[in-house]
Amino acid sequence: MKSKTKMEAEQAAIAQRSDWLGILSRSVGSELEALAADLVTDSTFEWLRPSDIGLVMVRGRAGGTGNVFNLGEMTVARASVRLEDGTVGHGYVQGRDKRQAELAAIVDALLQQPHRHELITAKVIEPLRERAEARRLAKSRKAAATKVEFFTMVRGEDPA
Repeated sequence: MKSKTKMEAEQAAIAQRSDWLGILSRSVGSELEALAADLVTDSTFEWLRPSDIGLVMVRGRAGGTGNVFNLGEMTVARASVRLEDGTVGHGYVQGRDKRQAELAAIVDALLQQPHRHELITAKVIEPLRERAEARRLAKSRKAAATKVEFFTMVRGEDPA
């Protein structure tokens, strides 16, 4: 039986990996390429799953909490690698960008190595996070600029 602190540490590691995989999957391919290109050339790995393209079913919930329903299919590129030390990395990205899936898989594997984690987080993950936040804010500002407020004026015909 695992101790409570060991289970909490494992859950924290899973949450941290989920965070960086989400950032890699939602990044722009050219940005990821620019930030991670030198990491990839310095790494030796083997392909467990060469990049390929497929479809996944996107599911939703009515009202966010109701019954589950199939929303439709989405194109996804994926890849998996194994580094020399046996560390396995996976990359899944929306769309058809095989190169982005490959880079995401390699960066995922490298981030799991304790001696490289901080450097890669600072060099790749944090800049991608900042760029994604900037895109989100720009999109939010654009949407806010088109906001329309409706109001009702009281007509003077009705005696109160």
